[in-house]
Amino acid sequence: MARIAILGASGYTGAELLRLTATHPGLDVAALTADRRAGAAMAEVFPHLRALDLPRLTRIEDVDWSGVDLAFCALPHATTQEVVKALPASLKVVDLSADFRLRDPAVYAEWYGHEHLAPELQQAAVYGLTEFNREEIRAARLTAGTGCNAAAGIYAVIPLLRAGVVDPDDIVIDLKTGVSGAGRAAKEATLYTEIAEGVHAYNVGRHRHTAEFDQEFSRAAGREVRCTFVPHLVPANRGILATVYVRGEAPAIHAALAEAYADEPFVVTLPLGEAPHTRHVRGSNYVHVSVVADRRPGRVMVFAALDNLMKGASGQAMQNANLMLGLPETQGLTAAPMFP
Repeated sequence: MARIAILGASGYTGAELLRLTATHPGLDVAALTADRRAGAAMAEVFPHLRALDLPRLTRIEDVDWSGVDLAFCALPHATTQEVVKALPASLKVVDLSADFRLRDPAVYAEWYGHEHLAPELQQAAVYGLTEFNREEIRAARLTAGTGCNAAAGIYAVIPLLRAGVVDPDDIVIDLKTGVSGAGRAAKEATLYTEIAEGVHAYNVGRHRHTAEFDQEFSRAAGREVRCTFVPHLVPANRGILATVYVRGEAPAIHAALAEAYADEPFVVTLPLGEAPHTRHVRGSNYVHVSVVADRRPGRVMVFAALDNLMKGASGQAMQNANLMLGLPETQGLTAAPMFP
């Protein structure tokens, strides 16, 4: 039984981690933190977790790290760097923020507007998409969880770049995402009356997950790759659907996805010509990828659907933690999607 701590347990991803831990036979929750809610019971913060026997929330500086094997950091972006730097060196860490996703400090400074405060850890962090970095994650001390939007696009594109079946200079990612990806903090832009009955593009041309696409696509292709990425906010709690427009041949693209994910427990390649739906992966750690040929020869649409709080964040983090702790990779993650 491994003992874990969840830092930032009062947010959506923290709650999802606790939901997963509740049925995980190999994990025991040793500490939960939420500085503004320190002293509160989790049932006060998330009543849906009332039935679980959980420690009370505390401040990070008050955690007793003796006997803790791994910490999940579900903290806001730009706050995790100094926190992780101050943690015991023997502690394994899975970070769910953006703080360690980009390998190049200069690229991080360009996209996030300030210098990285723990560059030595940034260099050592492993990018946390298990299907592509499994052995590196298994040996890692620090795993950097991916952006949820980035994860969806990467599942659709990386196998195609590796197989050389698409034009690397012609990739357009049109993505729809649910509101929970913006976090639990109150924001005017995510009020019900601001988002209901409408869809809108946001952070066009400057969304920070673009830097992850640049990094991971270039790595897969062995050359510089720059895609076009436009995210849209839809009035749904959960889910991401990425529609990726590429140049290539649909049968070869479908074959590349099917081969890449043939042995992956959580990535399902749908039959050629079938498009996925976010409701079919809701609440699960599964990803559905698919391919549909455009009516124009040589143009293809590639899709990926996932739950942003699960495979895009907490489920992905749990999958990484399982590997880092020497546990079965799928442990605690095999629940079927919720429907309807």
